[in-house]
Formats: sequence, structure tokens, C-alpha cells
Amino acid sequence: MGRSNKPTPLSPSTTGPQPSVHSEQGRVVARLPTGDSVEILLYGATVISWKSNGKENLWVSKAAKLDGSKPVRGGVPIVFPCFGPPPKNHATSSLPQHGFARSSHWEYLGSSSSESGSLARGGDDSIKLDFGLSHAQLSEDAKKQWPYAFGLVYSVTLGGKERTLQTMLRVSNQGKESWEFQMLLHSYFGVDDITRCQINGLGSSTYIDKVLDASQHTQSTPSIAITGEVDRVYTSIKQDTTSIVENGKPRLDIQRDRLVDSVVWNPWIEKAKGMSDFEPKDGYKNMVCVEVGAVDGWQRLEPGETWEGGQIVRSHL
Repeated sequence: MGRSNKPTPLSPSTTGPQPSVHSEQGRVVARLPTGDSVEILLYGATVISWKSNGKENLWVSKAAKLDGSKPVRGGVPIVFPCFGPPPKNHATSSLPQHGFARSSHWEYLGSSSSESGSLARGGDDSIKLDFGLSHAQLSEDAKKQWPYAFGLVYSVTLGGKERTLQTMLRVSNQGKESWEFQMLLHSYFGVDDITRCQINGLGSSTYIDKVLDASQHTQSTPSIAITGEVDRVYTSIKQDTTSIVENGKPRLDIQRDRLVDSVVWNPWIEKAKGMSDFEPKDGYKNMVCVEVGAVDGWQRLEPGETWEGGQIVRSHL
């Protein structure tokens, strides 16, 4: 996918250690002088690893397909242009569940870095990786199912000082007619023990409970404890940040950027058993999905318009 302003390549420096970027065999790996790292598959532009302070922050199924044969179970898959099974009589009706972004081959557009804070004198402390997808790159089936001219740029920024990962999706309408879309960053976060976790920051929010026949409820408690299957779509959230707390200590803060919806999901015992690519079967004990997005209704883009949204996740390790 062409872009007029691609990020500038990393420039060599003798002032101190520099970030490294390595791209081969369908994946891009970036590492900071701190040792923090991120790994992204070109298939789906799916983030499959984010390590800070030597520990993995994401959960990926041991049975996940990383060869481009099917969407990855785990990491951070991109949902676009529809969330869940598409509705009938809509422009996305012919698409598969969660759309085509997570099952398309993206182009790596390049990297850029910045210096700030304590590492400014000794090397770069953040690195941004950009990936692109356009209509021309879709499979023939996807082109027929969604024949609109579009451009996606997905920016993944690894920050060392604050131990952050920022993932932003920019959507542009490059055609001559308007169209609608939904998007979601389907983040699987790793935890040591889900029974010792709480999800904070969703109190008083309205949610649709897919476990209870898509009925609507209001979150009556400030914290959510995962004690069984959870599949909730929280909408119009007033707080900017949702946090995962484990053993009473902050583990991860997920800040929505220009987004007001989030999904909380854990398959628990029976649902995990029914998914062939979910391994180990008791892996539900070590993960929880907190997924930022725009999924309550549809975003409309007129010709030439651009939309952007995403998240900044901070690790407390």
C-alpha cells in the first residue's frame, strides 16, 4: 500500500544503544535498548508478543495458527469492517465474522524512533512500526464481498520508559461513495490467575451481555470478577481507562484513544473446550480479553474522510 509520508528509517547513532528492527518470514520484531520487545505478523498485522521487563503481556494459544492459514487465536487481532457475525441486509453481510483485516496480508511500511526522558542521551526509547492494507491487497473473495476503496494504516508503538504499547488504526475512504464500518482491537492479555483478577473502570457503564441472550444491563459494581464465561460489550464508557488488577496490584491499564466501547471476554471451561485452536484447554485461567473499539452501531466515512482510534496499554511489571 503506497503512502506519501512513510516513516523515516532508523538512523545509525554512536551515542548509545539503539532499537533493533528485524523483518523476515512474514513477521516484524522490534526491540528497545531496555530489552522490551514487540512482534507482529504481517498476516492480519496481528501483534503476537509484547514483552516488558522480561515478561510477556499477551496470551497466545499454543494451538494458534501462525502460518497465515487462519486468524490468530490470541495476541491483538484487528477486527474490521464488522464486529461479530455481520447483520443481514448490510454492506458487510457477505463478510465472515469479524471481517477481513485479521485474515489479510498487510504491508510493512517501515519504522521510526524517538528520544525522550532518561534514555535521550543513551539511545531511543520508543519505536513505531507502520503497516498498511488497501482494497488492492485483499483476496478476490474479500474484494467481491466488500467492494469499497479504502486504506488502513496500523501503527504499533513500543515505549520503553513507560512500558507501553500503543496500537492505532487509521481508516480512510479512498473511493467515491460513503461506507460504514466497525472496528475492534481484540486484545488477549495474559494473567497468572484469572480468579485473582479484577477489571476496573467500567462501573455504571451499560453493557450488552451475550451470555444472557444479548440482554442489556448496567454495571452495578466498580470491579468485575471473572467467575464464569463472560462476553460483554460495554458502550459509551465515560472513563478513559480500564485496568486489569491481579492480587490487588495493578497489572495493565488499557486507555481508549478516541474510542468509547470495550468488550470483556473470557470463554471459561465449556467454551474453551469447544474451540479447536484454544490450547491448553485450561488456558482461560491465564487470559482475559479487554478489547477497545467502535462497535455500538456504525461509523460512516464519506469520500476523502479519515477516522482514527486505538489504545495505549501500560504494563505495571
